[in-house]
Amino acid sequence: MNVLGIIASGVAALFITVALAKSARRVALRPHVPNEPGGRAPRAEALRRTGGATAVLGVGTATGVALWLGAADDAAGSVGGLLAGAGIVAALGLVHDLKPLRTALRLGVQIAAATLVVCLAGLPPAAGVLAALWIVLVTNAFALLDHADGLLTAVGLVTAAGLLTCALVGGAPALALLPTTLVAGLAGFLLHTWHPARLRLGAAGAQFTGFALAASGALIQAAAPSGRAAWAALPALATVALADSALVLISRRRAARSPLRDTDDHIAHRLRRVRVTVPGAAVLTTLWAAVPVATGTLVYADLLHPAWLLLPLAGTAAAVFALLRIPAYAPPRTAPPRTAPPRTGSSRTTPSRTAAARRTQTSGVGAAIPAAASAPGAKASAPGQGAPAARTAAGHPTVPPPPTGRPAAEAAAAAAERG
Repeated sequence: MNVLGIIASGVAALFITVALAKSARRVALRPHVPNEPGGRAPRAEALRRTGGATAVLGVGTATGVALWLGAADDAAGSVGGLLAGAGIVAALGLVHDLKPLRTALRLGVQIAAATLVVCLAGLPPAAGVLAALWIVLVTNAFALLDHADGLLTAVGLVTAAGLLTCALVGGAPALALLPTTLVAGLAGFLLHTWHPARLRLGAAGAQFTGFALAASGALIQAAAPSGRAAWAALPALATVALADSALVLISRRRAARSPLRDTDDHIAHRLRRVRVTVPGAAVLTTLWAAVPVATGTLVYADLLHPAWLLLPLAGTAAAVFALLRIPAYAPPRTAPPRTAPPRTGSSRTTPSRTAAARRTQTSGVGAAIPAAASAPGAKASAPGQGAPAARTAAGHPTVPPPPTGRPAAEAAAAAAERG
């Protein structure tokens, strides 16, 4: 396969992905999309989640057409296995986007797809088992990076560019076909998934990207010349994805949480808690990934000694340790303390008892006030009725005595004389 064929495949993947993503974005952002019955999520959200299928179709179509035209005659079986395995994993992810599947089922399908790749590539049994395990591990590690807008797309683009360079330098241009179309497809999809994301890779796009990167790295390492340090250079290209997985596992282990239950404890989530914006988190993580990718590529090309790989690995370990110090989980809720009732004989009283005491005191004060002396000839009040007003012998009501301080008897006599 020549360089012109690689360029033509990349251009085709770019145009197909851009056209499909633009159409999917127009449909997803249509304002009149009703909600599904049964209280399910709106269809627009489902369309945004499955937007990664456009990148899968763009990359897969360009790679398949190139294979059909005989662009990889010397390694048609390996490239065909790569494309078939990635397509199987992408179909599984699309089903998972629409209806979540169990983890055991997804791992089983990924192992089967990885086995298909290593069998069609003709690897020895021991190397094939190790390659299959590596493919499954790295596929899920890259898929976990799809927790922020544009993060996996940018990191995957940088990693695919490193694999493309390694394939060309190592003398395996046929294995550079899928990394080339993947670079073009992710570049065309990046504008749609950048913050604020109109489309998302979802499980289909994330698992396709991770599987294509992991399987391409395994086959490029198997086809590397004996004099190159491929055993150390190519695994370094997945440093950030593996660091995110290690960060999540260690954090959940410390917090006694399930490692399979996804929460907001990834790299971008912790950067957000220290006031880094969503685009800033994507840019920082991409720059972090670019350092080991560039170092691994230079080591693979025999331009640097393999000892240089210790620098990005040490920096990654320090970054993971620093991120672990950022709290990722909310503190557990504690029940409010229960107040014990006051003891008998205590000086403390409840508000209800205080109000009752006030009412008792008020009624007692009213009862202690003596009734006004009735005038001679006044009728006595009936039992159970209130005391009538004091009246004179002629029936006129008495006038209350002025506050002169005179005795009540003299005031009553004066009133009788006026009557």
